[in-house]
Amino acid sequence: MRGSMHRAHVFISVLAGGSGTRFWPASRKGWPKQFLPLGKDPHTPLIAATLARVAPLAPPERTMVVTGRALAEATRSMVPSSVAAKVLAEPVAKNTAPAVAWATRAALREDPDAIVVVLPADAYIEDEEAFREALARAIDAANRGAIVTLGIRPTRPETGYGYLHVGKPTEHAGVFEVVAFVEKPDLARAQQYLRDGRHLWNAGIFVFRASVMDAAVREHLPQVWAGMNEVDADVRDGAREEDAIERVFQGFPSVSIDYGVMEKVARVDVVPTDCGWSDVGSWQASWELGDKDANNNVVRAEDPTLVVLEDASGTVISAPKGKIVAVIGVDDLVIVDTPDALLVAPRSRAQDVKRAVDVLAQRGKKDVL
Repeated sequence: MRGSMHRAHVFISVLAGGSGTRFWPASRKGWPKQFLPLGKDPHTPLIAATLARVAPLAPPERTMVVTGRALAEATRSMVPSSVAAKVLAEPVAKNTAPAVAWATRAALREDPDAIVVVLPADAYIEDEEAFREALARAIDAANRGAIVTLGIRPTRPETGYGYLHVGKPTEHAGVFEVVAFVEKPDLARAQQYLRDGRHLWNAGIFVFRASVMDAAVREHLPQVWAGMNEVDADVRDGAREEDAIERVFQGFPSVSIDYGVMEKVARVDVVPTDCGWSDVGSWQASWELGDKDANNNVVRAEDPTLVVLEDASGTVISAPKGKIVAVIGVDDLVIVDTPDALLVAPRSRAQDVKRAVDVLAQRGKKDVL
């Protein structure tokens, strides 16, 4: 699927929330992970890369970004109109199920035959062509009424991801039934999943007919479905959609689309794929994805010539614009410098960044979170 090959009736919904804790201090509540250039390209934010990746599937007028109201302005500034035309700004965070329900109704209002592709804004994909081919397979299955997810073939016994237990093949080539959604496993179980070949990583990517998802929301999240009916009625009467959402969203349950709908519907199908997917979950993952120098250092700076590395190896450095950072005689560190905060940690402890965030929150330092 090379070039622009827009698919009929396909809508894109990119979920772009985030709290900014795993990549602190470069990310903050008002500048979460998807705004950072954490993939291969040190100049392209994850959200921009995500939208460019799916642009061949649908035109901008059928591409939405769902985010929080506090992030809406920054999101609009970062997302060119050439790839996305609409930002749905949630008045309050309610997890992914209400976000998906809203995007589903927005698509249905424009096209009763809409097929919606839902995906997170902050993942990295190495093989974009393989990814789009898997999505095309999922779109074809969804067009026949299936709710479909993409499953990533695991490359290691990962304990930080949820899994999909894969069952028998469906009537669609390359599409299988999902036996169960599996919670994050311990190491022994993750090793078993890697060996058995019947478990895939759950990447949080879903494809469905909007009418099918709307019916599933009606059955399993009736409060959300009824609220979206109120929004539709208000919009038909000439009200601003934002005002209608403000009125109903506060009362919605906070629930993920996985738990609220996907785990409860009669059948979900999956397209397995090897596309070099990463959820870019920590500075360690960012180091793994980055272009490394001869000593395995990764520099994430607007001007890499301002970063001085002497007798240093295996270290990831994020430096602010215009600031010189010198690193001498250290190995395997995370060094993140910003105008108002500095993080230094072993790469092996990258997942513990949230501890610093928690301590700062307890101390009332909300201005740096």
